[in-house]
Amino acid sequence: MTTNETSNRPPSDHGDRSATVRTDGAAWAGANGDIWAREWQRTDRSFAALSMELDRTIREAMDSAPVAVADIGCGAGGTAIAAARANDRADVTGFDISAALVAVAQERAAGLPNCRFLAAPVEAAIGQAGPFDLLLSRHGVMFFDDPVAAFAGMRAAARPGARLVFSCFRGAALNGWARELMTTLSGSAPPPAGYEPGPFAFADEAFVQALLNEAGWADVQARAVDFAYRAGAGQDPVADAVDFFSRIGPAARALKAAVPQDRAGLIAQVEAVCRARLQDDAVDFPAAAWIWSATNPL
Repeated sequence: MTTNETSNRPPSDHGDRSATVRTDGAAWAGANGDIWAREWQRTDRSFAALSMELDRTIREAMDSAPVAVADIGCGAGGTAIAAARANDRADVTGFDISAALVAVAQERAAGLPNCRFLAAPVEAAIGQAGPFDLLLSRHGVMFFDDPVAAFAGMRAAARPGARLVFSCFRGAALNGWARELMTTLSGSAPPPAGYEPGPFAFADEAFVQALLNEAGWADVQARAVDFAYRAGAGQDPVADAVDFFSRIGPAARALKAAVPQDRAGLIAQVEAVCRARLQDDAVDFPAAAWIWSATNPL
């Protein structure tokens, strides 16, 4: 990750401090990436409803002709694999800083000759791997130390007229899986000042619009998407959701920071929040995202 500071600053309505804790490349290269690699099936499930919308947008940006595709922050590979299957003449390259996630993605993509993955910071690797006709990402772009430089580097690796399509969370207040858990566990607190890499770093529409314009992208558009974030399913959806939240997200951070004698009480609070969201044999929370699109000027 780069270390320069961007001149763009998001506003202060991203939600509570715990929900916007800094999550940068170093975290994803280490513990965060390792946990998500172990939990990829449940994280993919949590984003399934959003992925349907994002994949449709990606298909609309591709055609049946040969096309070079980059998946930024590809994680366990779901979006890259969907793009490779949508067009067997596409050449899809997924980039992620987590070697553990890339190993999962490679295993999942076995048998897809048009899909490969690189374990490297995208800023360092994308220029040598390009040029690309389509750059995409499902929630993988909010963690750069310098987002303007990162998106400018992506544009430099894109052909003229190339498309950019990515999703990111809207505000924490609109995402019940974060808001409800953190309100229950720790109450609210003022968000950090200035840009902080993390899940809600791109929550503000005006901030992202300015960022992409500064990085040189054109025809920048955002579409708001509301979706169900599925946290629990199976024979005991509540227990499944509690276990998931004990490993992923803001509740996991609160539990990790708690002294041992407080953990049982905190887990009981997480269980109560999840039980209140149990309906039709699943634990679903309201969630809100942006799907952004832009073009590399000719």
